[in-house]
Amino acid sequence: MESGPAIFAGLVFALFGGALLVWTAVRVRHRQPVAQGVGQVASATFATLAGVLALAVGAWCFTRL
Repeated sequence: MESGPAIFAGLVFALFGGALLVWTAVRVRHRQPVAQGVGQVASATFATLAGVLALAVGAWCFTRL
């Protein structure tokens, strides 16, 4: 019964992290800004770190099953 929330949270974090990494890669590849008003390198770096962190949290949630 307690594994349901862990599965849901892990899935949400994994989907968000994966989508953020794909979105960031597409924006950088097309040389479009990742965030308005921020430098290209800084915003791409921050978005990549946030995506990897979300994937790591999702993996951690799956280990709690």
